[in-house]
Amino acid sequence: MKKPAILFFLLICGQVFYSQEKKWTLEECIQYALENNISIKQSELDYQSAEIDKRDAFGNYLPTLNGSASNAWNTGLTQNVTTGVLQTQTTRNSSYNLTAGIAIFNGLRNLRASQRAEMGRLAAQYSLDKMKDDISLLVANSYLQILLNKENLKVVKSQNLVTLEQLERTNSLVEAGSVPRGDLLEIKATDAGEKQKIAVAENTVEISLINLAQLLLIKDYENFDIVDNEYEIIEDDISKKPVSEIIQAAKENRSEVKIAAENVELAKKDLQLARSEYYPTITGFVNYNTRESDAERILQGGIDPDLPSQPIGVVESTGEVVVAPNFALLSAPPLPYFDQLSLNDGISYGVQLNIPIFNGLSVRNNVKRSKLNVKRSEYQLEQSKLDLESNVYQAYVDVKGSKKAYDAAVVALESQELAYQYAKDRYDVGLTNAFDFSQSKLRYDNANLEVNRTKFDYIFKLKVLELYFGVAPSDLKF
Repeated sequence: MKKPAILFFLLICGQVFYSQEKKWTLEECIQYALENNISIKQSELDYQSAEIDKRDAFGNYLPTLNGSASNAWNTGLTQNVTTGVLQTQTTRNSSYNLTAGIAIFNGLRNLRASQRAEMGRLAAQYSLDKMKDDISLLVANSYLQILLNKENLKVVKSQNLVTLEQLERTNSLVEAGSVPRGDLLEIKATDAGEKQKIAVAENTVEISLINLAQLLLIKDYENFDIVDNEYEIIEDDISKKPVSEIIQAAKENRSEVKIAAENVELAKKDLQLARSEYYPTITGFVNYNTRESDAERILQGGIDPDLPSQPIGVVESTGEVVVAPNFALLSAPPLPYFDQLSLNDGISYGVQLNIPIFNGLSVRNNVKRSKLNVKRSEYQLEQSKLDLESNVYQAYVDVKGSKKAYDAAVVALESQELAYQYAKDRYDVGLTNAFDFSQSKLRYDNANLEVNRTKFDYIFKLKVLELYFGVAPSDLKF
């Protein structure tokens, strides 16, 4: 009994330790989102529904087979289903029917429905691919936002350490009477402001982690964290290509245009299906039916001794009455169940032709409506191409602009670092006051934050451009 309890305890402890130590990489986050995101699951359901529609279209080619059975009780004047005689009786009758049918010609509707189902499946696949691209990009953006917030937190913490050192040194100088107490107060104010920034930065990191955890449907917010990888600026080949080449690649690879193009084909196929209603249909059928009853049978017996003959007519030329033997009718119990089914069965088969002549203009109006849908989908395709072209242009310009902003931020940081170091050296020897030193340090801090912001902004916008160029989300390099 002790060993299972110990193993269970170790397992629980291991799971808790793992949940606390687990840090997610960007690749793991994207893969987890692709497997668990609700929007992707809904798109997968749409694809599965399209697969079912395709099987439905295939099933239209197959013959139909349907059976029916009924059992009824009749009281009063009813027809004996086995003899056809009207009788006042209480009977139980049952009937059985089996019918097979097949469409011989129905205006090519089955063929066109099958083609449409395949187009619908492709459209659903493109929608699923687009959803995966969108979710992957959203996860990457959230991940990079966390890294940016963490980098900013590192900056304000590291600068606060410098401030604490200056606070300790200034306090010693004030006690020695080398600098005025106002410098100490200025440094303390700077320290308080930086601690407030640290609190805000920590809260921003926490919120961004929660946002990513919610996107991944992970409920353990407290233990969720990501790997603090150093993502550096990588060599960019795509933004160096002509924008026309990127636009052409986007039109060939992006799902937005593929979905719109497939919708045009679906609308055209719907038009063909609507026109199929003008054609006659030919169907073949085979029917087998039988019946049984618990009613008594009426049989012919011997000649009635009370009335041995009965008149059945008159000879016109002579007026002579024609008579025939009068047989008595006898009742007999019903035949056994299976014997009745065997004796009363029958088969019918044939071909049925249906010709549409007038149906309240419904077919004609459906054709007109389908033509309008074709035009509408064609306009939507053109709009999708224009939107994609505009988005690619915007992404292309964003990458160029963000790279310039990053380069400028790096240059500004180098200048602010020199200015800060110069101000620090002057402050250390008492050639400048604490206020001027704090202002120089503030500008240096802001330059650090701006480098972080422009760096991750450039990385993200470059990934957007790569997706437009046709790079799969799993192949994105950071």
